[in-house]
Amino acid sequence: MKNITILGAGLVGSLLASLLARRGHQVQLIEKRPDLRIKNWEDGRSINLAMSERGWQAMRAVGVEEQVKKFAIPMYGRMIHDTKGNLAFQPYGKDNQCIYAVSRSLLNQTLMNEAERHGVQLVFEHKCTSIDLQKNTLEITRITPNKAESEEKSTLQPDLIFGSDGAFSAVRSAMMKRPLFNYSQDYIEHGYKELTIPPTADGNWAIEPNALHIWPRGHFMLIALPNPDKTFTCTLFFPWTGNPSFEQLQTKQQILHFFEETFSDILPLMPDLTEEFFSNPTSALLTVRCFPWTYKDKVALIGDAAHAIVPFFGQGMNCGFEDCVVLDEIIDQYNNDWNTILSVYEKSRKSNADAIAELALQNFVEMRDKVADPRFLLRKKIDAHLNQLFPDQWIPLYTMISFTTIPYFDALEVGKQHDAILDKIMEIEGIEDKWQTIDYQSLLGAD
Repeated sequence: MKNITILGAGLVGSLLASLLARRGHQVQLIEKRPDLRIKNWEDGRSINLAMSERGWQAMRAVGVEEQVKKFAIPMYGRMIHDTKGNLAFQPYGKDNQCIYAVSRSLLNQTLMNEAERHGVQLVFEHKCTSIDLQKNTLEITRITPNKAESEEKSTLQPDLIFGSDGAFSAVRSAMMKRPLFNYSQDYIEHGYKELTIPPTADGNWAIEPNALHIWPRGHFMLIALPNPDKTFTCTLFFPWTGNPSFEQLQTKQQILHFFEETFSDILPLMPDLTEEFFSNPTSALLTVRCFPWTYKDKVALIGDAAHAIVPFFGQGMNCGFEDCVVLDEIIDQYNNDWNTILSVYEKSRKSNADAIAELALQNFVEMRDKVADPRFLLRKKIDAHLNQLFPDQWIPLYTMISFTTIPYFDALEVGKQHDAILDKIMEIEGIEDKWQTIDYQSLLGAD
């Protein structure tokens, strides 16, 4: 039995705590913010998230799938809104395959409760102020109600430290001081701001709830996900500078004029638009890559601390949850040999994390730009058609990522092969009219 300290009681830290405590380890989960179950965290993070198969696999691993399903809202595809207000529905998969909108707060509370049920000690309002990797000690300091560091400090010396403390991880900062630690962070030129569509006057959804809504506008976009209280959380992904940009939208009139011109169908549904625009934070988006993720058999990074990604494939949470599930499976294989466990864990996850980071950046271009392109939509139809004809040999990339647990790296490689084939198909003269009658079998050399 190990004495394990996990820094960061967000989604990944809370899940990991449960998985380790179920194995009989003594687990302490430390969080600098107050207890989310008493006081909601207002930290500019997304309010709702997309849960796909990798996430559900993790929920099953700790037995909370049914609990989470109660507040999860199925989304069966993308609802595309053009500049004239016309709608086009693009299903995500076949046979009613869907991803789910889940409340970050409710999900985190569920996972915290589950961790506590397994004997995890949760310590809130305590921040890690220093880590000594050699001695495996960490100093934690109590945070006062006004978010300042107090004089109350204590030193812990667990057998094992997990850093699930996010994109700006304190554990990773300590590891960065070691030789041969590689690290990069790359911001994109877009930030994001969350806005709200409230329910209608009679208490109903203002737009279709069982879809992920996208307003693609070339270099930027707005999306909307449903919440259980019949509101929608909208996220504007928008350049920081340039024309148009957050920098340019400084007055009430500028905001209203921009939305009237760009998102005319949604403007009447957002009575608090300008107030929210000024009061809600504008947050940055970045990709973090680093390696190694572990130090001896003593320290490991997991989730965003190891591999923060942009949100455009809806896989940040799902990937972090999969880290935990894979680690749990590796513990089964190697019993208590933590040197081997951590080494196998980082090697097996690094290539997959890099793959989904790349795919998430690619998907931003698809969502903001290509979903409105008729040629791209035809390509998607052919992709789905090939899957119907050859269900075992041809699985679309989106399906592999969202509805299976095929490793991200493998999905990326297969996706590249598919792209090369689809490029050739799209070059066929008159493809628009004959895509349903082509002899794909000979084209693919399928059995």
